[in-house]
Amino acid sequence: MAQVEIEISGRKYELACRDGEEERLRLLGRLVDAKAADVARAIGKASEARELLLTALLLADELDEARGAAARARIDDAQRVAAMDRCAEKLESLAARLEKPGASA
Repeated sequence: MAQVEIEISGRKYELACRDGEEERLRLLGRLVDAKAADVARAIGKASEARELLLTALLLADELDEARGAAARARIDDAQRVAAMDRCAEKLESLAARLEKPGASA
């Protein structure tokens, strides 16, 4: 287990993580710290607990929006695949008719 120190809102935290994941944890810490700074600028003086709660809520909102966008993209992809399948079926049907002796387009 590796140990990583991150800083959020001027307060340092020592955290354990799997070996090799140290840089990822530092990156996540920087993201949380930046969001916490946004919250502090927006609401002014508040308790640490309130700032961290609002930070968590903002990050959860961003995550929820990203998940929704990903789900919509998967639906769009599925619709495109279905449309391409329908086109392929029509082309195969047309090709089969054209291959029949005496067929005309």
